[in-house]
Parts: sequence; structure tokens; C-alpha cells
Amino acid sequence: MKIVALVGSIRRSSYNRKLAAFVQQHYAGQLDVTILDLGALPYYDQDIELEAPAVVQEFKQAVLAADGVLFVTPEYNHSIPGVLGNAIDWLSRVERPLTGKPVMILGATMGPLGTVRAQGHLRQILDSPGVAARVLPGNEFLLGMVQNKIDAAGNITDDQSVAWLDHCVQDYLEFAQQLAPND
Repeated sequence: MKIVALVGSIRRSSYNRKLAAFVQQHYAGQLDVTILDLGALPYYDQDIELEAPAVVQEFKQAVLAADGVLFVTPEYNHSIPGVLGNAIDWLSRVERPLTGKPVMILGATMGPLGTVRAQGHLRQILDSPGVAARVLPGNEFLLGMVQNKIDAAGNITDDQSVAWLDHCVQDYLEFAQQLAPND
């Protein structure tokens, strides 16, 4: 299954980028994950949306061509980061490549609550009429206290977290299969 991952942090040593890379490597036999660069996108501007810069067009095409999307987000001020909101703004206009796409949300933070508030807001955003993504229900992957659960190589070292992620990925695969068009 061809997946694109949208990571809500552009920091090089981001825990959420490490989480996306872990999913990319750990589930390589089930998911073909490409991590897209949200930092390359200009700010959304309705004045140029019909003739968007090449980087935006390539970004939208990558999402359109994917079978599904992973959102991997930190929590900034009880919500999603601006860079992720900007990416969604581009994706909510003209071609609207998220419409009907199966989505799974993951998040990591150094705090104890994981990214529960950000994920709640993200679910609302992805359900909006301009986006209309299909979010995997009931499988929240909230990796709190991440600094104690990911090693220097980017591996999740907490067995319970890996077991829950295994469960979520399996549910996502089944969810995406149910949404796939019948050939």
C-alpha cells in the first residue's frame, strides 16, 4: 500500500519525524511510506492556488497518487503546528486530493498526554467539507514521554507502544481495504 506521511514538525531531529521513519522501516513489508517535506511549501495563498508553484503541484500529486495518508504530528499550543495547517490548506483547495483518502493519525510528544488535543483538532479539520478525508476511527496512537521511548537510532523501545502501533497499523490496513474502490 502506497502511503505518504505528512509530519507536522520540520525540525531535523523531530521525534515525530523519527516516528514516521520508524513506521516507514518497521512496516516496510505492508506499507510503502514516503515522507513528504512540508517545509518546502510556501504559505497558502488563494491568489495563486489555480497556478500554484511547482512544489505545491508536486506535493498535491504525491498525495493524490497515494493510497492513503499518515499524519504524524506534535502538539503545539493544544493544537496542530502551523506547517501542518498550511499543508492541509493547500490540500483543501482545487484538486482536493485528501477527499475520501484513508488517513491514520499518529503523534509523539515529550509530555504525558501524547498529542491528544492536536489529534482531536486534526480530526475536526480532516472532517471539514473542503478536506473530507476518511480518518481511521478509534485508533489513537499517542506516544507520550517520547524521549524515554525512542532511542538514538529512532527505534521505539517501549514494547507496549510498539504492540499498540502494530494494532493500529493492522486496523488501518483493514480500514483502507474497505475504502478501496472495487476493481
